[in-house]
Amino acid sequence: MFTFLLILLIIDSLVLIAAILMQSGKGGGLAASFGGVSSSADSLLGTRQAGNLLTRLGWWGGAIFLFLSYVLSLASTRQRAPKSVLDQAFTQPPAPASAPATGQAAPNAAAGVNLTPAAPTTTPPAGTAPAAPAPKP
Repeated sequence: MFTFLLILLIIDSLVLIAAILMQSGKGGGLAASFGGVSSSADSLLGTRQAGNLLTRLGWWGGAIFLFLSYVLSLASTRQRAPKSVLDQAFTQPPAPASAPATGQAAPNAAAGVNLTPAAPTTTPPAGTAPAAPAPKP
């Protein structure tokens, strides 16, 4: 239906252009309205003429053009509703339940990014004796 109305609008615009361009002039144009030819009210508003075919075709073509444009603007807004970024839910990836084992690579290790902080070591390195606790006074 939308494309049919759009095709009608294009045909109507072509008919409207042809009807307006084929009409005869009524006088001196814009220069006449500023006192160039005549300053009477007839030159400003135009004299009353019998409506010929091109005049009537121009008025009807303009009315149909406005009507079709209005209907198409209503139809285009009903097809797609505007979406807001605020309407979308914020989804974050779930946090891992436990820290990965030392032999496994972190999920982002392939990208070269390590997101897990380094845990402090509480055991002494291999080959050293554990420190003796401090005596109590």
